[in-house]
Amino acid sequence: MTSRTSQSSASGADSLAGLAADAYVYGYPLVFDVSMISAFMHKGFGSLAPTPFNQFGHSTKLATPDAHFVSVNNDTVYSIAQVDLSGGPVLLHVPDTAGAYYVLQFVDVWSNNFAYLGKRATGTEEGVWLIVPPGWSGTAPDKVRGVIEAPTAVISIVGRNACDSPEDMPRVHALQQRLTLTPLDTTTHRTGLPAPDPAVPEELRFYEQLRLWMANFPPAGPDQDYQERFQPLGLLEEGPTPYVNADPALVEALTEGLAAGKARVEAASNPPDDDGRTPGAWEANPHLFDYNLDHLGIGTIDAPQWKIADREAAYLVRAAAARAALWGNHGYEAVYAHTFTDSDGEQLNGSRSYTLRFEQPPPVESFWSVTMYDTPDYYLVANPAGRYSLGDRTPGLAYDEDGSLTVVIQRERPNSPGEAANWLPAPAGDFRPMIRLYTPKQSVLDGTYQLPPIVVKG
Repeated sequence: MTSRTSQSSASGADSLAGLAADAYVYGYPLVFDVSMISAFMHKGFGSLAPTPFNQFGHSTKLATPDAHFVSVNNDTVYSIAQVDLSGGPVLLHVPDTAGAYYVLQFVDVWSNNFAYLGKRATGTEEGVWLIVPPGWSGTAPDKVRGVIEAPTAVISIVGRNACDSPEDMPRVHALQQRLTLTPLDTTTHRTGLPAPDPAVPEELRFYEQLRLWMANFPPAGPDQDYQERFQPLGLLEEGPTPYVNADPALVEALTEGLAAGKARVEAASNPPDDDGRTPGAWEANPHLFDYNLDHLGIGTIDAPQWKIADREAAYLVRAAAARAALWGNHGYEAVYAHTFTDSDGEQLNGSRSYTLRFEQPPPVESFWSVTMYDTPDYYLVANPAGRYSLGDRTPGLAYDEDGSLTVVIQRERPNSPGEAANWLPAPAGDFRPMIRLYTPKQSVLDGTYQLPPIVVKG
């Protein structure tokens, strides 16, 4: 195994506080992911109603600012299911989309993307798939197209159907109704998630969640070996929680480690100002979701160029990805690019007006979009126009005679009809837009294509 330097704080991983910081970075994706699963099941997301295990919850509209989910997209309509496999395999029926773009992304509770179904991965025809729990050794029914092996007993299926506009919703709604999950047998499945002891002090709640959920959803073997380091923190203790009336020295170390771990994840989620990039350059990392090294199934690309070689470095990448873009796709499915600054290197802010000029359309096989998010939450931005993104499928865009497209980014609606047609509303304060490139071409993946910077409007 590689050196700890990529994960350890300056104080060293051998101190309890340093070890606690490492544990935060390692465990943040699990805690955040399971928390989002619980939120989905009990509160829903935006127009997705609360939905129990082994059922799909469907968006009834494109995402709006009431969907409090980091970097939620406004290009596709979500169909999301939390799947429990503790009672055995589940059958998934997928309808024929008649060539229209869709993707079903399979994510374990450690936030690893481990399988894909959809236009890129498996085509758009109808089919039945079998989702099986870890270690399953049964026989699949004859009618299934394939077996999807889940790394954890609870997983998320994040479905996205391309939706061109509100008028396109009836087509999408009809597809949603034919997307179903059916347990293979009548064995009882769980109805909830393991709950942390409410007596644990709030400042230690993260570590109690991590302890509990690590035990219930063990990771791959090499990760289990790594987390053995966390024994001194009480994270591997079974049974009653060790965090009620814990030793003051441990409480101090965990508290310090929590703050240090958060700072490390936040720093990894935001590029440094002096990283050598051109001012205003978009940060597009096609390899942000390459941290899954152990379970790469149907629809994934199991190749060295799509894996982070240093396992411990992958933990920090995984945490940053969960923090800024939970449940995002591998780069070969979609590339996400964001920026915080304009071409002068200044923070983007709604007190100014900007333009984003595409001399030619971004090179994609499917479609592209640019979406507005606030900071620091990365939520969609409410605005009177009800426009949260625009892209090549947006009706009424005003292209120049040479085929270029100039997007106008500002808080107030432009007076010019042409600019108003290309207007992406901004919030009053700081913001971070994101460009999504669906099924990107090779020039995007290898970096030879560069997105244009956002420029202060003259």
